[in-house]
Amino acid sequence: MQDKRSKSIIKSPARFVSHKVISLETRIVERFVPDRLLLFYLNTLDNRVPVKAIDGVVNGLGRLPRKVRSSLITATYNYVPDSVASSRKASAMISGIGKYIPDRIVPPESIKDWENVKAKFHIPTLLAKERRKLKK
Repeated sequence: MQDKRSKSIIKSPARFVSHKVISLETRIVERFVPDRLLLFYLNTLDNRVPVKAIDGVVNGLGRLPRKVRSSLITATYNYVPDSVASSRKASAMISGIGKYIPDRIVPPESIKDWENVKAKFHIPTLLAKERRKLKK
């Protein structure tokens, strides 16, 4: 009983601090970062960054241990507050980057959390990688 209680005491401040810090960052982005700047960076990622570079980063994520990938997904789902998901700019940034993460690198134990993260931040599924290659 004591271990369970001490874990909840440790877990609560971490969640509280993460919610406060991430909410503050989101408010700063909403207030001070212009839409055109975010659009420029997302378009640069989509149109100017080579497909091989994006694939290299994704394959690098796939080489991380399962527990690390699972922890990242769980932390994103549990520790990022809903105010970030309701922020238009923050959600656009997360979905703009998250769409490149294929389901094949998600550990089987985290599939449900990954689906929840995709729904929470409106992350689309990138259907055809070949289409990006043909566009270049």
